[in-house]
Amino acid sequence: MGKVYLVGAGPGDPDLITVKGIKALQKSDVVLYDRLVNKELLAYAPKEVKLIYCGKRPNHHSLTQEAINSLLFQYANKGKVITRLKGGDPFIFGRGGEEAAYLRANDITFEIVPGITSGSAAPAYAGIPLTHRDYSSSVTFISGVSIRTKDTEKYWEHLAQGIDTLCIYMGVKNLPFICEKLIHYGREATTPIALVHSGTTNRQETVTGTLENIVEKASHIQNPAMIIVGEVVRLREQIQWFEQLSVEPDFAVPSAIG
Repeated sequence: MGKVYLVGAGPGDPDLITVKGIKALQKSDVVLYDRLVNKELLAYAPKEVKLIYCGKRPNHHSLTQEAINSLLFQYANKGKVITRLKGGDPFIFGRGGEEAAYLRANDITFEIVPGITSGSAAPAYAGIPLTHRDYSSSVTFISGVSIRTKDTEKYWEHLAQGIDTLCIYMGVKNLPFICEKLIHYGREATTPIALVHSGTTNRQETVTGTLENIVEKASHIQNPAMIIVGEVVRLREQIQWFEQLSVEPDFAVPSAIG
């Protein structure tokens, strides 16, 4: 029987994968990779590696989860070393838990290699700390895809009033609904909010506003994007850094002599 590595590829910047993730790729016979994985990472795998694309877009899956599980089983039965390469962290909205449970149920050896999730990386690259002694002592990660099924008073009251910082994955489509619910259940309409599109990549774009105006201000933003709600968003004006790198040097350029 072979072995499967469930590897978090990080949020987009290829430098953010872990050393252990690179080592798994380097010894792989097969790599099954997702849509948001930076393709540069595939160069770490051996030249003879078999690459299988498993990308998912809204309303379109190149492979079903059942088909992915079947491939893991087939190649493991052939004694292969397999890397299941997932964007971000495999255990944060990455179905890594489902795949690990499948592997265990079928007596397939596996390892989990954590990755940097976009929920922490995108805000960091946008200059938004998720916690701060003066603004936030609690953070919640939320899936924006299934948020409409959570339409209960207790759930929304907790999000609106009980958590300092909200990080919402895959929520662009439901942004109007999210803002409406948060305001209805007690969050101030002037609460700062940010959308970070393609965080940590050279396509990163950050739009900030408030719960009452962000839908209009960010109407052009599409997935992939992280949504951050809370007072910590105010700190972006002071400590934003990544989006300035392309126009500002990291060091002072000496003036011409003479």
